[in-house]
Order: sequence, then C-alpha cells, then structure tokens
Amino acid sequence: MIEVRTSQITDVEDEFNKGVFANQLIKEGTRFHRAPVLPYPNEQHEHIEKTYLADYAFEYGEHHTAFLLGYGMMFNHSYEPNAIYEINFDNHSFDFYAYRDIQPDEEIFINYNGEADIDDPLWFHKEEEQD
Repeated sequence: MIEVRTSQITDVEDEFNKGVFANQLIKEGTRFHRAPVLPYPNEQHEHIEKTYLADYAFEYGEHHTAFLLGYGMMFNHSYEPNAIYEINFDNHSFDFYAYRDIQPDEEIFINYNGEADIDDPLWFHKEEEQD
C-alpha cells in the first residue's frame, strides 16, 4: 500500500530526500500504517539532540519521546496534509490514516504539529528565522 521513494519536496538534489508514497489508492479514513514505537525517557533526549536523529523524534505522552519504527519517521511535513496519525498507547504505536483519498504515486504528508489544521511554526522553521 505504501513505499519509500525519493521525495521532491525541496529544490535540493539529495539522495537522502526520502518520503512515503502510496502505491495504490488509499481511501479517506483508511489506516494504512501502524508504526511501533521505541520510547525513551524525556531526560535522555538531551543526548539525542546532539544527533541528526533529533529531527525524527516524536512526543510520546508526558514523560517520553519516541522513535517510530517501520515507515513512521519517513513521512514528510505539510500544513495541508493528506494523512493524520493517532498515538495508540494500548498498542504502543502511531497509527496513520488517510485524511482524504490519496492517489497512487502521491507522496503522503502529515502535519508535524500533530493535528491536520494547526499551522504553528515548526522547530526547523524557527531555526531558519534565527539565522
């Protein structure tokens, strides 16, 4: 249903620009991916912040941060996403759903703010503004 490919979201030609794409029609409301979490206590995040992985960590409850396994950390951001995610604490996963119909070969985007309609500036935009 989904696969990782080279993303065209930036003008920079980079072999590491990856994203998740639909390889068939995904109807609105369909859960198309369940990403298991690898949680760690928030106190340990200061060590992760020194690495490239810091941009891929998700808040996981009040006391933990998590890396998402499967394709979970590969979804790119958009303020007009075609997918959403829900944290499933019972299964220790992030469940990804189509926010609208997603066409074959379309890149799948989530809003990194956690809700589809929140347009708050993201951490990497704040860094760009400080430069």
